[in-house]
Amino acid sequence: MTSFKAFVSEKVGEKEFSTSIQTKQISDLPEGEVLVKVAYSSLNYKDALSALGKPGVTKNYPHTPGIDASGTVVSSKSSDFKEGDEVIVTSYDLGMNTWGGFSEYIQVPAAWVIPMPAGLDLKSSMMMGTAGLTAAMSVYKLIDKVSPNDGNVLVTGATGGVGSIAVSILNKLGYAVVTVTGKADKVDYLKGIGAAEVISREAFLEGSERPLLKPQFAGVIDTVGGNFLATAIKATNPLGVVTCCGNAASFDLPLNVFPFILRGVSLIGIDSQNFPREERIKVWENVGKDWLPNNLDEISEEVSLEGLNDKINAIFKGQVSGRVLVKL
Repeated sequence: MTSFKAFVSEKVGEKEFSTSIQTKQISDLPEGEVLVKVAYSSLNYKDALSALGKPGVTKNYPHTPGIDASGTVVSSKSSDFKEGDEVIVTSYDLGMNTWGGFSEYIQVPAAWVIPMPAGLDLKSSMMMGTAGLTAAMSVYKLIDKVSPNDGNVLVTGATGGVGSIAVSILNKLGYAVVTVTGKADKVDYLKGIGAAEVISREAFLEGSERPLLKPQFAGVIDTVGGNFLATAIKATNPLGVVTCCGNAASFDLPLNVFPFILRGVSLIGIDSQNFPREERIKVWENVGKDWLPNNLDEISEEVSLEGLNDKINAIFKGQVSGRVLVKL
């Protein structure tokens, strides 16, 4: 019987959780059509929430987090996959209430599994991971309506995983990218990954209580929500497009209808968890063809399962920039 290592979070008190690396057996895995030997995963904000037992992500413990994984098929009950296939598994319920990617093996439904597209490999696909896929989905929806000639595109939360990759992809596609940050020491980092302009948080939010602001952006990719999203919408050009995918600032949206009825601004929500499979495959193929950021090595750092705890604590303190790659 094959034994392997997994990162496990356990409830040890009413509101207290501990994590450890444990030895597990294949028989411990949940039922699934495809058994995958995991090569890489990545650390996302949702993984940190799950690992520390924060409400709203995982209901039952003990639990292995990790909302994404890349690896090689060991066995499959589905004709779509065979032993030796390299695959990507992201989103759906992986790592939330189903055994996740912080494990040397996972077993999942075939519908969750994506064939590795040309141009990507096990490592680069997880340098992207769920954060990169979310960024690519946001770009996918935005560029359908906004071209590089239409004007600047704003990215909020640009030092985070989703924001960093969104900036890089947009820059690669020829867009002039404006970013917002409250971290003065990250200006050079943001310009290095493709930002044409960096606005301070204070300057961006100045006057944000007004019902409309001067139009500045042809499009927006928002990753933080709250007043940042509201301010961005108010400053979007007529017929501009705004995508939103996060709520780190707030899940409330303090906004009036003027941007929508006076400027025709479109707001598009990005749900990476349940994004349709066919479109998901298409987005991954775009990444493999020409959307893959040139600077993934620069915005990624690699840790083992043993190094996860430090990064989980750091992500809550806002001390993680770019992507954290987990090597299994």
